[in-house]
This record gives sequence, structure tokens and C-alpha cells, in this order.
Amino acid sequence: MIDHTANTLELAPQWLAHRYSHGHDAFQFIDVPRALRRKVPFLTDAELRIDAPLLLKRSDVMSVAPVPAPLHFIFHSAFCCSTLLANAFDLPGVAHALKEPVVLNDLIGWRHARGGNARFGVVLRDALTLLARPFDDGETVVVKPSNLINELAGEILDGTPGVRAIFIEAPLPEFLASIASKGLEGRLWVRDLLAKQMKGGLVRFGFSPDDLFRQTDLQIAALGWLVQHQLFAALSGRFPGRIRWLTSPELLADPDCAVRRAASHFGVELADGVRTKLVADVFARNAKDGTAFGAANRSAAQRDAATLHADELDKVLHWANVVADHAAIDMSAVTPLM
Repeated sequence: MIDHTANTLELAPQWLAHRYSHGHDAFQFIDVPRALRRKVPFLTDAELRIDAPLLLKRSDVMSVAPVPAPLHFIFHSAFCCSTLLANAFDLPGVAHALKEPVVLNDLIGWRHARGGNARFGVVLRDALTLLARPFDDGETVVVKPSNLINELAGEILDGTPGVRAIFIEAPLPEFLASIASKGLEGRLWVRDLLAKQMKGGLVRFGFSPDDLFRQTDLQIAALGWLVQHQLFAALSGRFPGRIRWLTSPELLADPDCAVRRAASHFGVELADGVRTKLVADVFARNAKDGTAFGAANRSAAQRDAATLHADELDKVLHWANVVADHAAIDMSAVTPLM
């Protein structure tokens, strides 16, 4: 049921714009305190309490929406430590991080299912305004969406001129090793990703449906990675100065420097001592489950996967580089952060 009294919630910051219903043209809000947002890896139904949600008409909500805070994005390839980077931008009074808010996934789903419609751009802008509500005055909001949202990156940057972005990716060999290490779950995930990228019109390598059907899971994974890399290379040229690239090995090799440069790119002031303490705390724990973490753990897991699947990985990497050459894709970072 739609609650028509948007002012009863007064858009208090703990009320997260969680879902969008295109049929009702309404946003669903749920009460998510800051501590819970920091604790969970993602802002998904599986991780949050969905008690007494409020469904509010978009027109009602936007009539009382406050002026949004500065808003920036961490786009990513997946399996690249992007959640760790986002966690470094959760500091009361300075920055607030939103990790994979589902409302943006709803917008992608709406577009893929129905092509969106004339109001899609307006709804996207309104969703961003609602996400850009800080807990404290003076905070910058940093959104790390699902990598499904990469499709919208150009529209987000075009429609909100103040937005800056970091694109973090795992190098292709590491990305493929991560997928291989995740077994069936990882292999199904990359096929689902490529299917959604095809719906978004992002896959332009000249493969027929029969060609794709005959490709292995890791070939499909490589294509999905290439799609994202190609997209952000194009966006870097389209929005000079507003996108910086970072790789997961660079982040883990020197997280303090990476966070310092990311903060500078986003216009976030992090005092040296505060940043150093924050980085030491964030990068000591696995972003997904809170267990002890270090770059050595990640490297060991990738080495194990690379050894176990060496023959397949070598062949797919060679094939992917041939595809990239034919598509004139520069495999390096275009505008590096580090």
C-alpha cells in the first residue's frame, strides 16, 4: 500500500531508498541505521531487515527531498576489492558509503524488461537525489553500485555534472582465476552478467548467438570483462578528468596511497592520521564476512585457482587478447589513479 504522506518520514537519512516500483511510480524506503549499513557487505534484501517498509509516490517524495550532498561513484568489474575501497569512505561527518543499493538494480531491470520509457531519465535522477542524503552535514556520499549498473555510468555522469568516478577492476588473469575458484556459482554468474550486458546493447564483438553458445564459461567471463573495460575506456574519453582507473593489485599494494588519491579525486578531506587509521582498520578485514584479511590471502587463493585451472586459463587469456586486438581494445588503464 502506498503511503501518501511523505512528510511523515521527513526523508530522515536512516530511511534508505531501497526499491523502485515502476508500476506505482513509487520508491520503497526501509529503516537502515548507519551502523548496519557499515556492517553488511551489500544493501540487499538478504542482508537487511525489511521491517515495515514505506512505499511512497515519487512525486510526493521529491516534493520534500532535500538538496543532495556531493555524490561520487566507485564502478567496478566485480571481484576486485571494490567493497574494501567503499568501506574506506564511511567516516561520520566526512563521507558516507552506499554499497550496491538495490534501487539502481530495479532501474536496470525496468529498462531491460520494458525498455524503460520517457520518464526513465527523470526517475534515475530522482533515485540519485534520494541516495545522496548524508547522515551528517558536510558529508560526501560515495556509491559503489552492482557492476550491472555500469551500463548507466554514462547517463549518471552526463546527467549529474558534479559526479566523479573511479573504475576499479581486477586484471583479466586475476578476474578469470577468481571466477574459476568460485566453481559453478561463479560460472553461472558470468553467464547471467553477459546476458544482461547483451540486453543493454553493450556486447559488440560480432559473435552470433551460436558462437556464444559454444563458448566456455571462462570465455564468457572474459567477454564480460572486456565489455566493462571497453565501456570505461570510452567513458574516460567522453568525460576527461572525471574518471580514474585503479586495479585491485594497486589497491592492495598501497591502500593508504590509493585511498588518499581517491579522496582527492572525490574532493573528500581525510586528514593523514585519520586516513591511516581508517585504512588500517578497513583493510585488515574481509569486506564480505569481516574475517581477518590481507593481500597475501587473496594472492594465495588466486595462485591456487591459477594452478588448478592453468590450461584453461592460459588458452582463454590468449583468446581474449585476440578478441581485444580485433576490437581495438586497449587493455591498459586509460587514466590511472595511481
